[in-house]
Amino acid sequence: MIRIDFCGAVGEVTGSGYLVQTDAATVLVDFGAFQGGPGARERSRELGPVRPDRLDAVVLSHAHIDHSGRLPLLMAAGYAGQLHATPATLDLAALLLADQGRILEGDLVRENRRRQRAGQPRLEPPFTLADVERVKASGRPLAYGQRRQIAPGISLRLGEAGHILGSASVELCIADGGTSRVLVFSGDIGPCGAPILRDPQRPALADLVVMESTYGDRERPSAASTVQRLREILHEAVRNRARVVIPAFAVGRTQLLLFHMAAAIREAGLPSIPVYLDSPMATAATLVYMHHQELYDAELGELVHSGQLRHDLQMLKVAESVAESRALNEHEGPCVIISAAGMCEAGRVVHHLRHTLWRENAHVILSGYMAPGTLGRALADGAGMVEIFGEEIAVRATVHHLSGFSAHAGQAELLDWLSEVAPQAPRIVLTHGDDPARHALCERIRERYGLPAECPQPGETLLLG
Repeated sequence: MIRIDFCGAVGEVTGSGYLVQTDAATVLVDFGAFQGGPGARERSRELGPVRPDRLDAVVLSHAHIDHSGRLPLLMAAGYAGQLHATPATLDLAALLLADQGRILEGDLVRENRRRQRAGQPRLEPPFTLADVERVKASGRPLAYGQRRQIAPGISLRLGEAGHILGSASVELCIADGGTSRVLVFSGDIGPCGAPILRDPQRPALADLVVMESTYGDRERPSAASTVQRLREILHEAVRNRARVVIPAFAVGRTQLLLFHMAAAIREAGLPSIPVYLDSPMATAATLVYMHHQELYDAELGELVHSGQLRHDLQMLKVAESVAESRALNEHEGPCVIISAAGMCEAGRVVHHLRHTLWRENAHVILSGYMAPGTLGRALADGAGMVEIFGEEIAVRATVHHLSGFSAHAGQAELLDWLSEVAPQAPRIVLTHGDDPARHALCERIRERYGLPAECPQPGETLLLG
């Protein structure tokens, strides 16, 4: 009997984690942090049903914190096994987890100062940067398509997921009680035809499919129309000598935007405009992208081979120091500033918004989903005034919300991803989606393939005989 416990991302889009147990072995697939919503910080400090001392192996589908953020907790609790993932995922996870650790340390220092003034006991960190280093040291890279025995009776193979660099769908082949079962965990599935990355690989064999459903109830806006709108904004900025500020996630979104800006200059007759990358994390992640050129799709591979990519990158200027970042606020003339964080809640981009939002001759491009309660969401909803560092700032800049840059597949592409395995009638379980998205995708799977799909609830256990 195979048992699967859901450690998060059921009825929500963060906290992904799946504990797979047989009579002979225990494997954990992903262990992400919870982001947004009530109690997210407290939930991100909990191990749930996971017993680190009983784990034989951990598998990571990709580096995003909602899939990797609780891995240091395992190390702090004594896990001494291996972490299996693609080489690019291990490189990016090392960056993101170290950044998360530094933010946690800084937040804890401020919180303990407040508690000290209030006569309250100090809080201890759930993990330290030393635990982050242990995650890095535990990594064992596995290339796409290769199979590896990771625990008694369990072998692993990773397939391209097309979401971010190195992202993978996870296939576990499990020998249990004289039978063999194939379990597929989709990870986050990317869109087809997106630049930089190859298209997602569809599973061909499975007894059980655990599938994400982020866009299960809708389609992504057209990529072509989104790129065209970006080009129009850039042309307008050049004509009016305007500043453009783009809050962007450091991994995936930043690299995609740089690709499209280079293409706009190369193909759309856009006069050269200074593009500043002002995010140490995004800069480091971009270097990882450049290091793993073996993962590029055919289009970007040709740009590398021809030397065009190197030429295109000459448009990019990197603001490395805090002083260089501050100097951008005094920049005269048209320019583009790409800076983290994506939802405008932290990082250098908040300072740029403080110096930009009140300008009538300026643009702000929101390039993805903005969670409720964030500064980005307030801007997306058309707020006329916002508060930044305790100061009221008038919003006179033109705010654009271009959600077509999402790295998630839309409903139709999610259904297509199942097309090769559906004739085998696998058991289908929908996770990593809000309940409306999960239920809508469940209905569409029934209509197209005649298969039921399950929507587990928090704390629920699945048994597979």
